[in-house]
Amino acid sequence: MDSPLGRITLTSDGEALVGLAFEEERHPVDRSGAVEEANPILLDAERQLLEYFGNWRRSFDLAIRAAGTEFQRQVWQHLADIPFGETISYLELAKRMGKEKAVRAVGLANGRNPVSILIPCHRVIGADGSLTGYGGGLWRKEHLLRHEGAWQKTLF
Repeated sequence: MDSPLGRITLTSDGEALVGLAFEEERHPVDRSGAVEEANPILLDAERQLLEYFGNWRRSFDLAIRAAGTEFQRQVWQHLADIPFGETISYLELAKRMGKEKAVRAVGLANGRNPVSILIPCHRVIGADGSLTGYGGGLWRKEHLLRHEGAWQKTLF
């Protein structure tokens, strides 16, 4: 699909959304077992994303099956709890999980999120308030945070 952030590829296994990837993604989506033809899950995901980019939607109601380790899935569950328009640090995310000493592992799991935007990994920033890491590129992270009213600074 086309978006303000460039082309987005949505992937489904026929029952749930399993991937959302930007062109030039740092960690490409694993498409094994993916259903190639349009289906209701993909159409609904595209509709909800267009509503999000059109400022009509602040959260998503989609069946998502994000493949990852148990630890990654725990991180992604906590990401899903970060409200629209808010940011937290990687350290705060680790604290919320009760794993303060695992902040680096939390950051790595955050970066492996296979359905960015839908599971809002873009809402996690550096402890000093800076933008750090985003698989789709920092410019996309800044755009998403500005879109949600959570970012006023500029990168340059």
